[in-house]
Amino acid sequence: MLAALKGAFVRIFTMGFGRLAGLAMLAVFIFLRAWDPLPVELFRLKSFDILQTLKPRQETLRAVIIVDIDEDSMEEYGQWPWPRTRLADVVRSIHKQGGVVAGFDILFPEHDRLSPSRLAEHWPGIDLSTRRSLEALLSNDQVFAKAISRGRVVLGQSGLNEETSVALKKYKGEAAFAYLGGDAKEFLLKFPGLLANIPVLEEAAHGHGLVTIRPAFDGVVRRIPSAMIAQGKVFPSFSLELIRVATGQSTLLLKRDEAGITSVVLAGSEIPTDRNGQIWVHFARSDPTRFISVSDLLADNVPKDFLKGKIVLVGTSAVGLHDLKATPLQSAVPGVELHAQLIESILTNTILIRPHYAIGVEVLLMFFVGLAIVILVPMLGALPVLITGAIMAAVLSAGSWYLFDQKRILIDVVLPLTSSFAIFFVLTFINYFREELQRNTIRGAFGQYLSPALVQQLTSNPDMLVLGGETREVTLMFSDVRQFTAISETYKDDPQGLTRLMNRFLTPLSDLIMENMGTIDKYMGDAIMAFWNAPLEDPQHAGNACSAALEMVKSLQELNVDLEREAKEAGRDFIPLKAGIGINTGVCLVGNLGSTRRFNYSALGDAVNLASRIEGLTKQYRMSILTGEDTVRLAPDHAFVEVDMIRVVGKQIPQRIYALLGGPDLGGNPNFQRFAKQHHEALGSYRAMDWAEAGRTLAAAEQDLPAGIDLTGLYDLYRERIREFQASSPPRDWDGVYVAKSK
Repeated sequence: MLAALKGAFVRIFTMGFGRLAGLAMLAVFIFLRAWDPLPVELFRLKSFDILQTLKPRQETLRAVIIVDIDEDSMEEYGQWPWPRTRLADVVRSIHKQGGVVAGFDILFPEHDRLSPSRLAEHWPGIDLSTRRSLEALLSNDQVFAKAISRGRVVLGQSGLNEETSVALKKYKGEAAFAYLGGDAKEFLLKFPGLLANIPVLEEAAHGHGLVTIRPAFDGVVRRIPSAMIAQGKVFPSFSLELIRVATGQSTLLLKRDEAGITSVVLAGSEIPTDRNGQIWVHFARSDPTRFISVSDLLADNVPKDFLKGKIVLVGTSAVGLHDLKATPLQSAVPGVELHAQLIESILTNTILIRPHYAIGVEVLLMFFVGLAIVILVPMLGALPVLITGAIMAAVLSAGSWYLFDQKRILIDVVLPLTSSFAIFFVLTFINYFREELQRNTIRGAFGQYLSPALVQQLTSNPDMLVLGGETREVTLMFSDVRQFTAISETYKDDPQGLTRLMNRFLTPLSDLIMENMGTIDKYMGDAIMAFWNAPLEDPQHAGNACSAALEMVKSLQELNVDLEREAKEAGRDFIPLKAGIGINTGVCLVGNLGSTRRFNYSALGDAVNLASRIEGLTKQYRMSILTGEDTVRLAPDHAFVEVDMIRVVGKQIPQRIYALLGGPDLGGNPNFQRFAKQHHEALGSYRAMDWAEAGRTLAAAEQDLPAGIDLTGLYDLYRERIREFQASSPPRDWDGVYVAKSK
């Protein structure tokens, strides 16, 4: 058996990327289930809601009646709150009609402002005799407390999320707690504070329970606590306290194991809970016949024996009193009805169960179903596995339904099924495209040398693979590493390290060129030649080339930070990578150039040669990026300053060259424009042979340099020329053109 399993795992890991991807997805889903973030939990809870929607709890016992403070009652007796003498009448009517226990899903934390003494205190102009008569009467709270003390009544309390200083007392008949398996308090829901009723009412009551219900994060109530901790003390929930008082019990027993609370035992009945002592309620649909209006009760307009032997809850369905809750079956039901549903679920033993081992079962289902998909899809193909998967899904769904319907156990099969279908579609996708990827091998090979745009054109138009080309305006770029020989010498004992260095240098620069719509023509050792506006038209070709150049310089700066750190760690001298970039725009012949056996998509023309010459001048002018004047004309938004007028080797017509200093953000900056004007004036004085003025304006321009721009090398070069011309003036007919003596 073990050998067979080992062989299966070996086959899985030797049958390619598809299965590895499937296993990776399976691991991700298992991790998600273990982590259980809110979306996964919501997915699971909604699947449980569907089960309840399909089969709500059937009412087989009407054990709870709700006396409703509804709209009709408030129309009859006025707005809430009512005088507590009227609530005393409600209690007396419930007991008179045979109610076993009455429970108030209403809190009374303050004294009744309608008590006689309170009225006398705030009634202006009342005579002394009347005031004393009113003060001698029982307060409304005392009347209410007296009615409560004459029958079994449970009052609600509430946990608060802020600390309070309520004086906690032990009242007669208060519930006691016992624990089996260890102290369960650490798992109970906790509230820093407690909102209790006034002492006179608390002392009269036969029981006290927390009415607090904490909905899930989507606002739906699915679980109700059996017990909670408020202000450091353990309290039973309102629902269980009603059952305890009704059955004459004194103690609730909380059972726990290592994972948390497992159940609560009350009146000989064991009620399963989650690890925090919360009970999963199997809801029935709201039944209006369960409700009687307070106005009908006080008018004695209730069928005979309607309340006899029942647990009677007093609560409200009035919209204005804001006690509406959402359940899996309905978006809004009176909050008091949730307690009624829980009580009847407990009494009829129809509580839902979500056992602690459910997570383990769901993870195992996910693992084995997912593993089966990973093994079978490459072996059998998509259709047989799809049919098998559909059968498996039907079996799992039927199993989940059986456990819910017959055993009231909640097991989530939706996430295991979702993970298996996701794995199935990924594997099918991989298998489907494997042949397509093989057909793209040639296309991928071309993509190593040509731009993606050209590869796409070649794919759709193979006729392009012929000799010849077209004439069009293009922007060209040459980029070369400075001091490459010195850098190579630092790697003389590590030629593979030098290769890795060049890959680290060329890869990001090449990516930046392509990201900015460029086509890489060729690599020449450490140099790159690229052009724009071919093979696809690019109206912004000059601007895109300039943007690529600026990003390339920035990328080199970031790379140098890593290289300097690595050089220090390796004990090697660090020479920063610096590139000179030359850009020029002009009309060229672009197309497939070469022989009938081997050709390359490239550009040919005078503009190409000038771009190469401009790149060579970056070292002489101590600049990172130099451009020709046609490039400046077509990218006016970028930040340029003129560097010189030169006559390059092999050309008689002088050319203006410019330094590219930044993008449109810098070009539109008023500070830069002011600096550029002073720089232009300095060049004008230089060409007019006004050496003193040229030196002064150079210094002024240097003072106004925008932050982050360094032209020290260029300005030092001009100062050297000025000193030379001051010592030996140029001829009178000097045109300000500098003659380059080398390429």
